[in-house]
Amino acid sequence: MKLDAILHIPMSQYCHGLDEGHIVYRLRCARGDLKQVTLYYGDTACRVTPIIFTPVPMERVGEDLYHDYWQVIVDSPYNRVYYYFEMQDGVETLLYYGDVFTKELVDDRSQYFKLPFNHRADIARVPDWVKDAVVYNIFPDSFATGHRYISQKPQQVEYEGNTLRGRLGGTLGGIGDNVDYLKALGVNCVYLNPIFAAGEYHKYDLVDYFHVDPVFGGDEAFRKLVNILHANGIRIIIDGVFNHCGWNFFAFADVVKNQERSQYRDWFYHLDFPVVRPESPEDYPTYACFAYERMMPKLNTANPEVQDYLCRVGRYWVEEFHIDGWRLDVASEVDDGFWRAFRKTVKTANPEALLIGEVWESAGHWLQGDMFDSSMNYDFRKHCNLFFAENAIDGADFAGRLTQMLMRYRVQMVPAQLNLLDSHDVSRFLSLCGGHLGKYKLAILFMMTFVGMPTIFYGDELGMDGVTEEEYRRPMPWDGGREDLLAFFRRAIALRREQTPLRRGNFRVISAEPGSGLLIYSRVWKGEKVTVCLNAGDSPAKLPAGLGQLNWGEGLTDHRLGGFGFGIFVDEAGGNAL
Repeated sequence: MKLDAILHIPMSQYCHGLDEGHIVYRLRCARGDLKQVTLYYGDTACRVTPIIFTPVPMERVGEDLYHDYWQVIVDSPYNRVYYYFEMQDGVETLLYYGDVFTKELVDDRSQYFKLPFNHRADIARVPDWVKDAVVYNIFPDSFATGHRYISQKPQQVEYEGNTLRGRLGGTLGGIGDNVDYLKALGVNCVYLNPIFAAGEYHKYDLVDYFHVDPVFGGDEAFRKLVNILHANGIRIIIDGVFNHCGWNFFAFADVVKNQERSQYRDWFYHLDFPVVRPESPEDYPTYACFAYERMMPKLNTANPEVQDYLCRVGRYWVEEFHIDGWRLDVASEVDDGFWRAFRKTVKTANPEALLIGEVWESAGHWLQGDMFDSSMNYDFRKHCNLFFAENAIDGADFAGRLTQMLMRYRVQMVPAQLNLLDSHDVSRFLSLCGGHLGKYKLAILFMMTFVGMPTIFYGDELGMDGVTEEEYRRPMPWDGGREDLLAFFRRAIALRREQTPLRRGNFRVISAEPGSGLLIYSRVWKGEKVTVCLNAGDSPAKLPAGLGQLNWGEGLTDHRLGGFGFGIFVDEAGGNAL
């Protein structure tokens, strides 16, 4: 038994409350090492010695290239739990508790693994609606001016002494004019990049947090849009930029004017007086910024005044305009104390509001229930690029990376991950695929059948490509999109919405072989099962028998799946998607 590979961490993603009645237990071991793992759990306050333990067999739920992962979710009668693991490798049996491996269980209960108390307040709670969400990300300047139309004309508005700009003419009214398009596509949640008053077209250099940019139509246009979306069963999430502001934001303008005497000097980071606005982007600012963007000074969110101001912003848009959540920009560079205060404020206003952090790395630190509900899953994009676009890894490697993503966070946080292939910050995935529609469609279908919220960046469904910022933020191709690709997106979204296992079921890899581009996996929910077969290689692959009833497929012939083909199978209980 390879003891150095075995890992369990109490009060982490390896042991946590799913709700007040259920507790999740996980164990990691070397790949292929253990044949059976049993959890033994008992009441910490048990009045007899030795403690009465209840055995529960664990399931091997996944593997990566180096490890197996075992898991069980226990309907626990106890909130206070002592526990240990019994591990068998076919040769020997060992017990694991308190970082000790032994053949015999000691009576000293203080040596066991312990969950002190499954507190209601400590359980990570995520809005249930995220499991059913299909998200459409709109960059407001680039989407629409009217029905199936974008003017592509630069805009400029004077606002309280500041010049606010637009580049392509997109408006909030234009989004509302195309709600029928969004409904026909099948999405039920819209995520907007920044809409507040700001200088540049991207609106990440905010001037006013309490008003919508007049370039986009102003406050009433936004209120109307929210009402239209909600009337059509579509939720709305907006972008919150709280790491930094624009250099014309009132507090920073006061610092520039009054220097050391400014009452707002502690609202910002690392001010080196005299504070001036650099004329050239090549000049280093005398204050901390987002990256070195001179027009975006970094806010000191540890300052109680700043916290109070920004928490009021968070509450205002939830209470007054009834938004359904926030996507939080540069979230990993903002202090934890602020995010905890922000979460408390927003969740008090609406417990069902969703908080998504922009975290490009592993987001476990922020996903323990006290800060965010979700993060932007850029690792999802990275792994899909390697497997589908570049064919740089095989099915076994890809499946292992998926397992690592699933085991990285607490169980309830995984369905809330914002899975994406594109965003306003990265090259279009179709470009990464070199324009290869077969690769692109497989990645889209995988996103629609994997765990988490699938996210479409505007125009993905019409075949938008682009490598540079100017290219991937181009205007929506209302007149020049690919109708065949649009039909594919609609059917893939319909598949997800009609098949409950794809939204709420567990994920299990059935087959992922080294050296092969074939990946077969299932999603199972309450007896219903959907099996997905994807061939990311260019050579045909043989499929096993007994996969179920074919629901949808391309490239299937007599249990052989052609290159870049796919097959979706459902059991009799699952029915057909369309």
